[in-house]
Amino acid sequence: MEKKNLCVAFSTQKGGAGKTTLTVLVASYLYYVKGYDVAVVDCDYPQYSIAEMRERDLQMATEDDYYKSLAYQQFTRLNKKMYPVVKSLPEKAAETAKALQAKGKYDIIFFDLPGTVNKEGVIYTLSIMDYIFSPISADRLVLSSTLRFASRLNDTLITTGKAKIKGLYLIWNQVDGREKSELYDVYEQIISELGLSVLKTFIPNSLRFRRELLESHKALFRSTLFPADKTLIKGSNLDELIGEILEIIKL
Repeated sequence: MEKKNLCVAFSTQKGGAGKTTLTVLVASYLYYVKGYDVAVVDCDYPQYSIAEMRERDLQMATEDDYYKSLAYQQFTRLNKKMYPVVKSLPEKAAETAKALQAKGKYDIIFFDLPGTVNKEGVIYTLSIMDYIFSPISADRLVLSSTLRFASRLNDTLITTGKAKIKGLYLIWNQVDGREKSELYDVYEQIISELGLSVLKTFIPNSLRFRRELLESHKALFRSTLFPADKTLIKGSNLDELIGEILEIIKL
């Protein structure tokens, strides 16, 4: 099947909303479990959180015999190496993606962007995305900030046809409790009135989302070298989220 080279971003202008974590979780699951070919362009200058995570992952897999063995077994079974994580300035993201595509074809190229649209090149880079997913939470500051961000993109880029964006979707993240409360229904009514869409799947608030490669060798969740551990996926809604995203982007 021909690779689509879809450009996808988990993006918001509010820091700490979970965009970087979601990017890593979805990219790793699609690549290591579902078999899709993915790449990540880390434009989150200057911290480059995903690129730094990759460096930590590689160091752990090089120095720790347990992870070294785990990595060897995985890459032997899959018969392919880890997916690329490439640093880029936001304004150079399109060029970086083209350079990646020149080396190989991908189903999806994920972009991790800075938490503000005011940085140079962010709006342009967002305009070349095929799909944008914006994590939101019931915190009023986070919600109002993200709704302003999403509405601005919708009004200036999508409805005007000035961008190739095929869809912009909000994702409830860091939801307290196993179910959403009536408060979310109120918020979703506001979101609907703004002409925005929200995914059915929500992500619960859980410490598992911070679980990286540890010397204690506990089950990991967030990694660029391995998918989330099966024992931790249950109750995380990660499976459901990825299923809904795949249905939207038609892969």
